[in-house]
Amino acid sequence: MLIVQKFGGTSVGNLERIENVANRVSRTANEGHGIIVVVSAMSGETNKLIEYAEHFTKTPDKKAMDFVVSSGERVTAGLLAIALNAKGHKTVAMSGRQAGIRTNADFTTARISDIDSTNMKQKIAEGYIIVVAGFQGITEDGSVTTLGRGGSDLTAVAIAGAAGAELCEIYTDVDGVYTTDPRIEPKAKKLNVISYDEMLELASAGAKVLQNRSVELAKKLNVNLVTRSSFNDNEGTLITKENDMMENVLVSGIALDKNQAVVTVRGVDDRPGIAADIFKALSDENIVVDMIVQNVGQDAKANISFTVPQSELERAKLIMQRFESAGAITTYDTDVAKVSVVGVGMKSHSGVAAKAFTTLAHENINILMISTSEIKISIVIGEKYGELAVRTLHEAYGLGK
Repeated sequence: MLIVQKFGGTSVGNLERIENVANRVSRTANEGHGIIVVVSAMSGETNKLIEYAEHFTKTPDKKAMDFVVSSGERVTAGLLAIALNAKGHKTVAMSGRQAGIRTNADFTTARISDIDSTNMKQKIAEGYIIVVAGFQGITEDGSVTTLGRGGSDLTAVAIAGAAGAELCEIYTDVDGVYTTDPRIEPKAKKLNVISYDEMLELASAGAKVLQNRSVELAKKLNVNLVTRSSFNDNEGTLITKENDMMENVLVSGIALDKNQAVVTVRGVDDRPGIAADIFKALSDENIVVDMIVQNVGQDAKANISFTVPQSELERAKLIMQRFESAGAITTYDTDVAKVSVVGVGMKSHSGVAAKAFTTLAHENINILMISTSEIKISIVIGEKYGELAVRTLHEAYGLGK
């Protein structure tokens, strides 16, 4: 059986942990499986490289930035290959280029266009363990790209699909998907199984276990995805197709995202196309907008509020200057958090939103913005209330039972 195993930054955070990963991979290889390992940079390494780049400017050239930050994963891949070779396993380390990962040219947030798995399949057939540097690929002209935060998950899923792997295991510092972050709510319970759609909503809402694009791709490619801990042998959480039994569960999880900023534009012309102008300008710079609220003010002027990741706020400010020159007033609020309630059971049950709003009202937590989908309710509140909101909602929906 061909298995793809991905290890995150905390799992390879130092030489001792890389040794631990090598032992785990070695056990899997000794069971007779073919293995492709995908690794992240050692914990803290990417942040350090970003700090180096931002020493010169807060908005470094994206192409050069990718060239810098992609090096962290290659270091880890090389070290793990050395460790496995020392244990007697034929092992080869590969960069994104050598693994055949092609992307578009959206530097720092590139998307995989295709994977030529010929080189990897040949090495597997020759009895090699392959260690791939995650998070990266190359454009048609050979330029190095990165896939955005959490891109190593995406690398692993894409490789599993391209190489025809029977299983893709995502190893992190937690042993599965929980009803919420156990560090916030100790009563959180591990889920044995969760649907692709629920996991996608939780990931996009701030849950750090899996990167949302990787879940989306796993659903598209029908990859059997398991997330588990690299520090123990506990069974993890299976992410799979939705089934009828899942709808019996009203809410599956609560997510908290503190990496949010609210941008409010006041006094823009209330005319057809103004929203399109604003959000196309943001889209052209690959800035992800999540929640949007628009209302009509006075004198044919409109107010628009929307959220972006705090990490993209500086770039968003540069774009919004274009509209300020036309008389709009823009304000920015980073003291906010997004709390999301997720569950496929919402499709067939009413009152989920009402319970969330009532629960927050009892705690005197003011709601700033609301967004809903078929299986998710997202609420923006003051950042200082974020963890309190998670705990009270977790209790209100009985997730600790």
